[in-house]
Amino acid sequence: MLYTPKTFNIPELAGISKESIDLHLGLYAGYVKHVNLIHERIAAYKYEAEANGYAIAEMQRRLGFEFGGMKNHEAYFEQFEGGSKPLPSGALHEAINKDFGSLEAFTTHFRTIAMTRGVGWAMLYIDTDAKRLVATWVDEQHLGQLPGLDLVLALDMWEHSYMRDYLPADKGKYIDAFLTNLNWEVIAKRIN
Repeated sequence: MLYTPKTFNIPELAGISKESIDLHLGLYAGYVKHVNLIHERIAAYKYEAEANGYAIAEMQRRLGFEFGGMKNHEAYFEQFEGGSKPLPSGALHEAINKDFGSLEAFTTHFRTIAMTRGVGWAMLYIDTDAKRLVATWVDEQHLGQLPGLDLVLALDMWEHSYMRDYLPADKGKYIDAFLTNLNWEVIAKRIN
């Protein structure tokens, strides 16, 4: 087995139920399982690559989706570990102030991105070459990921992340709960 599901120390969250987190963790484990299965099948088919070319190509395409789901969820769940903590001073704090004006202005902008119609992720990246933060939407798990940039903050906006607690028309309440529960110390370590 290439990957094993990570475990996360997630306390009780305000506005996001334990049931929702537990179901979501099960979905994450499924991504890990499928990444491993795809790698196994590709390895088994490679000895008859010509005969299995189409199957290999489809599995390679699917790998991007499953792998993105695995890694995106790892970043998502890590952000809740240790409970809600404010943004500490340091590199991320300075970058947010430089690129967005303030944490409040950033969260307003990020919330707008998260309200994008459809399924996907609101993401914040650091572009170390340009020395700036970049916030964007990623469709599904993988379409629109910004190559060469490091992930800083990941907000899952697939319905499975909030449907136990909120109706689709109330997904803004889920976004607010997500932002309330973030451990900004964990997030800040991603760029320090």
